[in-house]
Amino acid sequence: MSKAKQLRDRMAERGLVRIMAAHSPLSAVLAEEAGFDGIWASGFELSALYGLPDMSLISMTQHLDMLRAIAGRSSLPIVADIDTGYGNAINVIHAISEYERAGASAVVIEDKTFPKVTSLAAGGRQELLRVEEFQGKINAAISTRTDPNFLVIARTEALIAGLGEEEALKRAAAYEAAGADMILIHSKQKAPDEVESFVRAWSGKAPIVIVPTAYPEMNEERIKALGRIAIVIYGNHAIRASVTAMKDVFARILKDRGIHNVNLDIVSVEEVFRLQRMDQVKVDEDRFLE
Repeated sequence: MSKAKQLRDRMAERGLVRIMAAHSPLSAVLAEEAGFDGIWASGFELSALYGLPDMSLISMTQHLDMLRAIAGRSSLPIVADIDTGYGNAINVIHAISEYERAGASAVVIEDKTFPKVTSLAAGGRQELLRVEEFQGKINAAISTRTDPNFLVIARTEALIAGLGEEEALKRAAAYEAAGADMILIHSKQKAPDEVESFVRAWSGKAPIVIVPTAYPEMNEERIKALGRIAIVIYGNHAIRASVTAMKDVFARILKDRGIHNVNLDIVSVEEVFRLQRMDQVKVDEDRFLE
């Protein structure tokens, strides 16, 4: 069974699939051990890992390299954040081939112009493509995939761009008509009302995906009550948790003039060895080194 089929089956069985962002194989391993259903190969997190803004500065090659590394260490399905598809419909054809081959089970493509600006940035430039042009991108993605279970998720930024619910619904319907398997509706409002209203008004058959980064009150009980949301993506919590922890530890080391206190509160080297699967290395050494 392909991981794409596994992802579809999980949605059918569980009603709501929980996807955690990752920016490295290590963060993907931790997400899998925690019990998440899949990995979000986040463009925002990878950009942050490189110390760059999320503005189409990370190349497809860089993102693919990390996705392959994640796929090599995690058994979970991977949903790849491919922003605008790296260009027009021709670029999307190339991207879908590469991401499917690299081990992705799904891609999310958004209807912004290239290069994009991250959605949650205050005052960021949020320009959307013509509906017909984005339909061409979705159609190109659907026509290119080789596994029919591979999910093409169309993300509309109409609410992010301040164009309102009517425009978001119109675009979502057009993208579903172009073949999108799912619709991701995004919002930067601090309360979930805008997203909840969209979901209630949505009359299409395509299930909904949300990323409740800006509206954290949207817990899973509230999500399930709406009945149309099939995937929730926790979109940048891995990198934010990493930044929080590193800032705290670094400051404490300087304050304490040593690691004697902080050493009690961080994982042991042995735990890192476990995550690196050093036990298997020892087994292989005993078996193969002559």
